[in-house]
Amino acid sequence: MDRDSHFFIKSNFLGIPPEKSDWNNSRFVVLPVPFDATTSFQSGTRKGPRAVIEASAYIELYDEELRMESTDAGIHTLDQLDVSVNPEEVLNKIECVITDIVNADKIPVTIGGEHSITFGVIKALHAKYDDLSVLQLDAHADLRQEYQGTIWSHACVMRRISELGINIVQAGIRSLSKDEAGFISSARNIHTYYAADIIDKNDWMEDAISHLSDNVYITIDVDAFDPAYVPATGTPEPGGMNWYQVTKFLSRVFQRKKIVGFDAVELCPQPGQTASDFLVARLLYKMMGYSLLNKI
Repeated sequence: MDRDSHFFIKSNFLGIPPEKSDWNNSRFVVLPVPFDATTSFQSGTRKGPRAVIEASAYIELYDEELRMESTDAGIHTLDQLDVSVNPEEVLNKIECVITDIVNADKIPVTIGGEHSITFGVIKALHAKYDDLSVLQLDAHADLRQEYQGTIWSHACVMRRISELGINIVQAGIRSLSKDEAGFISSARNIHTYYAADIIDKNDWMEDAISHLSDNVYITIDVDAFDPAYVPATGTPEPGGMNWYQVTKFLSRVFQRKKIVGFDAVELCPQPGQTASDFLVARLLYKMMGYSLLNKI
């Protein structure tokens, strides 16, 4: 069936045919998680996975930077996860699905949904990789002990991950509480690169990479980008990163580390404004390409 078919647009990342999206032949497995229970200011991230998948069907499969079509490695798309349960149960379900993916020696690519879902992914990967570290591109530190009455809020996800003893590198941060700033100063496993110190610069990249272990998970909150590039997010912050700075940094990370999975979260689609949806779809595909080009 042609990749422009509406059948694939509704269910399959990139709208690729069965021979390139079958589970058995796929290097990557896309998990859409439309979870949106703790978002603040503006909800709607539950619509993010579908918007990304629908937009992805219209992006070119040939990558002009990498000079290849990453779909040749196979990209399987799972059905959207059922999230009609409480946050802890959702995280447990994510952990189970990701465990199945990594046990099959495939790379999980998760599309959110709110940022809290990343903890479920990390739980599964941490069980497989003792030296796992996390690279977080984000506007917000997400290091609160609790937020709005729950420790499972999107604003707490990196605090929960840090409690596992996992090393965290944050880049693009430009919004955090006083308590979070204090926690960063005292924590030995968190390395933060504030947006004001890195925008329009490249000299910080190698230092940031030096704090990552051999096995790395990448989590990208789309508000890491400046709102000029990604306005469709629940809590946009001025002063963010741009496309070429993000991809240049990610390319270097993929060259030097083994990336065991990645996600994009917090897209909050806006009617009539699809540029953000396309950016996220293209970014995920770009990262798949980097992974294939730099096999470690």
